[in-house]
Amino acid sequence: MAKGIREIKRQIKSTQNTRQITKAMEMVAASKLRRAQEKTEAARPYSEKLREVVASIASASTGIRHPMLEKREARKTAYLVITSDRGLAGGYNANVLRRVSNELRDRHSSPDEYVLYVIGRKGRDYFRRRGIEIAETVTELSDSPSFADIKTVAARAVQDYELGHTDALYLCYNQFVNALTQIPQVEALLPMEPVSFDGGALQSYEFEPSAEVVLGELLPRYAETLIYKAVLEGKASELGAKMTAMGSATKNASKLINEYTLTYNRARQAAITQEITEIVAGASAAQS
Repeated sequence: MAKGIREIKRQIKSTQNTRQITKAMEMVAASKLRRAQEKTEAARPYSEKLREVVASIASASTGIRHPMLEKREARKTAYLVITSDRGLAGGYNANVLRRVSNELRDRHSSPDEYVLYVIGRKGRDYFRRRGIEIAETVTELSDSPSFADIKTVAARAVQDYELGHTDALYLCYNQFVNALTQIPQVEALLPMEPVSFDGGALQSYEFEPSAEVVLGELLPRYAETLIYKAVLEGKASELGAKMTAMGSATKNASKLINEYTLTYNRARQAAITQEITEIVAGASAAQS
């Protein structure tokens, strides 16, 4: 019985240590989530201004042609998949990877019909294990990624479309709603739909050398900005999922501790009762 009680005490201590770790990780994720949300908000003015300029050029000009605006037969489709480098984030990675796998299975009959660009070690390892070729990958992003961190893969995905190596580009990421809810998305990025602006009257610009040349420079940057925005959404989703997962782990640990404590008290009470019984029995035997 004493051995059983010692084992229960060890289980309680071990679970208490686990709870301390998960609680700390929950608090760290919550702090990082706030910063990630602030960074997402801070990136919006640039994205909106760029959208305004592109919309102004498109509305003021006619007959402008650019590969990123032209639809063509989708012989090869590109997918840019955004995942995390580490786990402990609940279903964050599994949800988006499952969504992408379903898209590949439903839309394509052969691996020759698509190409992948992947951000995050979890996505890279997932597709490598399945023998799916990855054109470009980026890993080891910080919890506060800059545009320079994903510039290589974003520029490669956009350039491949411009050069005609791919005929469509989809963004695959988790859209951040709140810490409890992240929605896996597969959004068409290229070819671009006609850009509109809902922020009121558009400002007029003079272009040198021409509107078409300026638009040709801005469209790739605008597409890369949308990719970066998706990365920020994904990072906020990852941190929200981690905070939720660690919160659930902390609650489960507390529940286990309560159960172990109840078991310990019962075992201790049974041991004391047994000792009293043995003492009484011994005293009775001595008197007789």
